[in-house]
Amino acid sequence: MIFEGGVMLNNKEEREESLLKELCGDDAKLYDLLSKRLYFDPIAAIPKAGLESLIEEAEKSVEDEKYREAMQRYRTALDKALFEATQNPGERARYIEVIQDLVSSAAKVRDKVGEKGGFASSSLEGRIKYNEFMSERIEDVIKIASLFYNERLEVLGVVGRRVARREERDKAEMVEERAEREAKKGREARRREMGRGERREAEKEDKIEEKIEKERKEARREEAIEAEREENRIDEREKERREARRKE
Repeated sequence: MIFEGGVMLNNKEEREESLLKELCGDDAKLYDLLSKRLYFDPIAAIPKAGLESLIEEAEKSVEDEKYREAMQRYRTALDKALFEATQNPGERARYIEVIQDLVSSAAKVRDKVGEKGGFASSSLEGRIKYNEFMSERIEDVIKIASLFYNERLEVLGVVGRRVARREERDKAEMVEERAEREAKKGREARRREMGRGERREAEKEDKIEEKIEKERKEARREEAIEAEREENRIDEREKERREARRKE
């Protein structure tokens, strides 16, 4: 998640916390809710299982009177529903209904946990206020979550493509270096079978080939440096475009 319980964030996460603050503006209550609800990497954090399946698991826990487990599963289902709502704007009304139903179901389970003395009263009170706010401000919650998640998915996509390009360059470089090593071994093996005169000529050729290899390595290094610079320029342009879109 973006931030929870005073956990220290790394530099990238701190920037995303700043993004969320910017999106929420002066709405401290909305920021407090979303900072405990949204994920830095939603694709990795949110279960791949379908929403209906997650809801069924929560309901099964209720039937088995495993109320604390049910609360956690309802929370997971809520996270899934909120994320899907941000990615399916045409179905927002349906997801609002689903989220409100989940909040209501979670509240009933929370009451059962309270009856069994599962939480301190202050904790229960906090969850009551949390769920009430979630239900009352659902439109605002989905709006800001959509802006945040769409930005994060775009950034993660850019990062993923950059990593893929870097891995492709590294793989190509490894292939070239392996070919150079094999060629060198071949020359050395042939030289051992040569006479003295032939060996001198072969050594001269080797020096020429080593010089060419050195120049190729330098060229690869320069290409990698320029590729890194171009990727940084692309990242900056993408960042400016995202910031302009947010301001709109």
